[in-house]
Amino acid sequence: MADRTEHVTFQHGQAFLATISERWNYQILREVFFGVRRFGELKRALGISANILTSRLNDLTDLGLLSRRAYRSDKPWYEYELTEAARELVVPAIVTITRWAESHADGDDGPRRPLLHTTCGDETNPYLACSACHQPIVASALMPLEATESTPSRG
Repeated sequence: MADRTEHVTFQHGQAFLATISERWNYQILREVFFGVRRFGELKRALGISANILTSRLNDLTDLGLLSRRAYRSDKPWYEYELTEAARELVVPAIVTITRWAESHADGDDGPRRPLLHTTCGDETNPYLACSACHQPIVASALMPLEATESTPSRG
């Protein structure tokens, strides 16, 4: 992973899946999305060693999924944020996986993490909807079609 420095794009679907399925990367991206942004906070929240966290943060930054900003002038300490590109793809994945895990958890695994829709200011529970009829999409009602030149296959 450390030898890859190009940015993840839709043409790199396999590379993207390999990146977020790496043991710590999904967890780091999830925690950053939910507001844990500093190195020490991430280390404590995840229970990860400093050298592995440093390596993963560097990889995610090099791939264009995280940006970092120094928050101290006297030491090289950084805060991390999801990039816009990451927010477009990673946020829906994180929300979907988190909501699925919350709904299928045995017992009480802690409180649900609420989400705010900043456009309207209300708490929301996002869902996937059809662009034609605007009805919620359920897995049993979705079927892939053959790719044609007018409907390019991505990934």
